[in-house]
Amino acid sequence: MQTDRRSIAVPDQSGQDHDRPIRGLHGVRYQTNDVRRAVDFYTRHLGFNLEHEQLPAFATVSLGGFKLLLSGPGASGSRPMPDGRRQDPGGWNRIVLQVTDLAREIEALKKAGLKFRNEMETGPAGRQIQVEDPDGNPIELFEPAR
Repeated sequence: MQTDRRSIAVPDQSGQDHDRPIRGLHGVRYQTNDVRRAVDFYTRHLGFNLEHEQLPAFATVSLGGFKLLLSGPGASGSRPMPDGRRQDPGGWNRIVLQVTDLAREIEALKKAGLKFRNEMETGPAGRQIQVEDPDGNPIELFEPAR
């Protein structure tokens, strides 16, 4: 039986992956109109660390083991698609950051002048709210239910 090279191989009984084409998560890419401004936002307001910077086109910020790739208009990861569609900031897919006290975070970020997409929502798994970076990319802040 031939393995589809696009699929993720399942470990065998020994726990080893054989010929696994996908090695793991590298990061999440967000489009931005101003990389410097985006770096400042993520490092100042959300506690990310600057990992790599090639202004004005690109930067990588990290939080724990997570990497967020910030691509400006001149980055290779921002070029138009062959059919002409542009890769613009915004949308509804988002990173989700876990917080310990959502109400306190909302208060602090509102004082800093950040833009929220909604009010805090509560569900069976916890509470969440969406805040936007300067380019309109969404970040969900999530506090798990106790």
